[in-house]
Formats: sequence, structure tokens, C-alpha cells
Amino acid sequence: MKKYLSLLLALALCLSLVACGGNNSAASNGNSAQNTSGNDTSGSDASGESDTAEPVELIVFAAASMQETLEEIQDLYKEVAPNVTIVYSFGSSGTLKSQIQEGADCDIFISASPTQMNQLDANGGEENTEGLDFVLSDSRVDLLENKVTLAVPEGNPAGIESFDQLAELLESGEVFLAMGNSDVPVGQYTQKIFNYYGLDEATLAADGKLTYGSNVKEVTTFVSEATVDCGIIYATDAYSAGLTVVDEATAEMCGQVIYPAAVLNISQHQAEAQAFLDYLSTDDAAAVFESVGFTPLT
Repeated sequence: MKKYLSLLLALALCLSLVACGGNNSAASNGNSAQNTSGNDTSGSDASGESDTAEPVELIVFAAASMQETLEEIQDLYKEVAPNVTIVYSFGSSGTLKSQIQEGADCDIFISASPTQMNQLDANGGEENTEGLDFVLSDSRVDLLENKVTLAVPEGNPAGIESFDQLAELLESGEVFLAMGNSDVPVGQYTQKIFNYYGLDEATLAADGKLTYGSNVKEVTTFVSEATVDCGIIYATDAYSAGLTVVDEATAEMCGQVIYPAAVLNISQHQAEAQAFLDYLSTDDAAAVFESVGFTPLT
């Protein structure tokens, strides 16, 4: 009888051990199935994509008159595309165009006039006198419109009130005006205003009635520091510098001030560059541009 009981106890112990082993195996198999089903999220999301995109640096050449707005937009875009670093080069559109032509790295070009963009665009017409081809097909847009204004230093010591009056004072030699060089858009718009009034720029310069800036920011500085009686600059630069605008040029006087923008075909990051260019046409970017006097066109 004792032997019989001992056998029953031994058999019960064996069955218990087998049952425990089965449960452990099932748990192990369950964990294995979970791991192979894609539910393990370490290093990737549910779609299998990486949590972070590859870092990209975009080089944007832009007209000097856009500096304040684009730097503000740079901060906004970091929230949209944290992997993208925007590096700006601001200057006169003519200088930037020459740098691109000479081989500078650039992903996006934004000019203060169609002329400089046309000179780089295979579809730029007669202004592309050198047969250059830098603009990525179908990426070009007319991004913004600005205005050409007559700005005066604080207190307006010379009492200048309009472009009509400026023309009279220039002819009589009673005013000292700051304007952009002939190779920058703001200078070219000023030359059109001179032509509208029948003014001879060469004579005015020889008589010491003109001083020149290499870009619109330099002209703006002349006015801010009151080293001149007045200056012809963009409405946005006058706003940013806190200058008084006494008159605004009409389209009849100098045409429209259009800012074209395009991705360049030399870009190594064309998709990311197009995405940033598209962002410049969003409501968020438009609000920044409008805050200083630009008119978004897209």
C-alpha cells in the first residue's frame, strides 16, 4: 500500500512539472509572436518609418530687403521641418545672381526684380543674354510685391513731401538724395523714376546731388543716419527702419516691384528646397510678409 501511494505522489509531481513547462513555453511563444508582429516600437514608428528625418541644410540667396521677414519665417519653419536648417545669404539681387553664376552653392534664389531671375532662367527671354540655365523647371513663382517709396530722416529737415517736389529740388540742386547702384533693383527702379521726370542722373551725380548704396539696406542706413535729405527705398525697408514715407511711386513711374523665387537646378536637395519655397506661400508666411508691407502674390 505504501509503495502504491509513493507511485501516485511521484506521478502527480511529474504532471505538475509538465504543466508549468507548458505555460512558460506558451508565454515565450506569445512574446516571440508579439516581437515579430511589428508591435516593438524601438527605433521606428508603427509604419516602420524612422522617427527622425535626415538633416538637410538649405542655402537661400535672397534680396537684402527680405532679411527681417525671412529670419522670422526661419524660426517658424523649424517647427514644420525640424531636420531642415536654413542658411541665408542676403545682398543685392545683382550680386547674388553673379555669385550663383560663378558657382556658389545655392538651393533657392529670391530676387527683388524679375531681371536678375530672368538672367539665370533659360526661359528668361531677352534678359538672359548669356544663355544661362540655373532655374529648376516649373519651380519659379512670383512670390511678393513691394512698393518703391520716398523716405526721409526723422523730422524731415528738408521738408520734402512728394516725388514731384523731389524732382524740382533735384533740378534746382537743393536736395541730396540716396539711391541704389545701377546694378541693384532699387537703383534700377529709381532710374525709371528719373526717366519719368526727365532727370539726367549723370548730371545730378556730377553735381554731387546723389550718393549711392550697394543695396537697399545701405540706402536705408543713409536715410536713418540723416546723412542725406531723403532716399528712395522699398516700403518694407522704411517700415523695418521706422522711417517716415512721404510718397509712394506708382506703377506708371517705375513699374511693379515683383519678387520672383525659384529652386535652382544645381541644388542637391531639390525636394526639400521646393517644400520650403511652398511654405513661403502659406498663410503663416504671408502674415509675416504682410506685417512689414509686402503683398503676397501666391
